[in-house]
Amino acid sequence: MIDYVIFIVSMAALVYGANHIIVESEKIAIHFDISPFVIGATLIALGTSLPEMAASVTASFQDKADMAVANVVGSVIFNTSLVLGVIFLLATKIKPNRNIFKQDSAWIIIPPVLFLLVSYDGAISRFDGFVFILLMLAYLLFLAKDSKVIEAEIDEEILKEKFTWGKTIVLLIVGFIFVLAGADFTIQSASDIAKSLGVSQWVIALILIAFGTSLPELAVSIMAVKKGDADMAIGNIIGSNVANFAVVLGTSALVNPLNVDLLKNGFDILTLFASSIILVYISATKLYNKSAGIILLSIIVLFIAHSV
Repeated sequence: MIDYVIFIVSMAALVYGANHIIVESEKIAIHFDISPFVIGATLIALGTSLPEMAASVTASFQDKADMAVANVVGSVIFNTSLVLGVIFLLATKIKPNRNIFKQDSAWIIIPPVLFLLVSYDGAISRFDGFVFILLMLAYLLFLAKDSKVIEAEIDEEILKEKFTWGKTIVLLIVGFIFVLAGADFTIQSASDIAKSLGVSQWVIALILIAFGTSLPELAVSIMAVKKGDADMAIGNIIGSNVANFAVVLGTSALVNPLNVDLLKNGFDILTLFASSIILVYISATKLYNKSAGIILLSIIVLFIAHSV
């Protein structure tokens, strides 16, 4: 029982710490008059991927490759199916100004394809990890080219708040402490839960950790929907998924090479590709409505049912 309590508390600490880092980083960006595009491309997409980063890198450091990889696979599935599914159900009208199919569909497909290619031999090496890091650089350069048509949502409360270096630095340190400690205890308790239930670490990371680390994306997206910026949330999910593969998986592989059993975990990999392909179809047909939400939520229901 204590393992479950530790897991819940540590996950809460992970998300709480990540939120502090995102907010304080946004304050610094605003203070130095950094463009809204840069805030969106670096802080929203990368910031909401921070819990996944902490959990997967910690798992890799502890030689728990299954957890490191499953967290990324599961998080991308949750982001695409659950988060976007909820957005499409909640939003009354979604009409993105950006042509997502034309400009972003490649970035929905390229990361999972690259993941399949590098793990085909059963392992993601340090060199493969470096290639993933380069993928993130390529994505940021791509976004920089289109910066004129990208706008990021800036919290009005942050704009009103007076900036002070002392408070910001303290809260950043607190945020990183919570993230690092939360990640460490999350992995340890999740591993113990897996043993007690007699299930694999892959399944625990695929469901419990992946869902928990996807909470920032879910929170940010729901907030965006309430403010009428559901289209911005779609871009945030695409960016977060790229960051999950490129930065989270890449850094984890640099820490320790990761073993991947594609055959054993074939259903999960297929679900990953299915959700990505459906998202491309939705963007191509501009099916940003409740029907798309139901389709995506059906995928996550089937995914969880199969995994459990």
